[in-house]
Amino acid sequence: MQDPYLDELKNDFNKYSNELKKLKKKLLKTKSSEEQNKIIKRIDSIASKMENNQKQSVKVTKSRIKERKARK
Repeated sequence: MQDPYLDELKNDFNKYSNELKKLKKKLLKTKSSEEQNKIIKRIDSIASKMENNQKQSVKVTKSRIKERKARK
């Protein structure tokens, strides 16, 4: 299903995923517990954004499917 909004959500999700990978590497390299705490908070924040992104994606997908069925 091609949809500009769904494509945008997918791109955002991919950006979050890439950022998480970078933070994971950074977390493994750092020795400072203070820096680790900051990184973990950012990881939690991104994970929350990803979860909301997925929920929105599911809602939009269901809505688009209903629209298609209504047209037929």
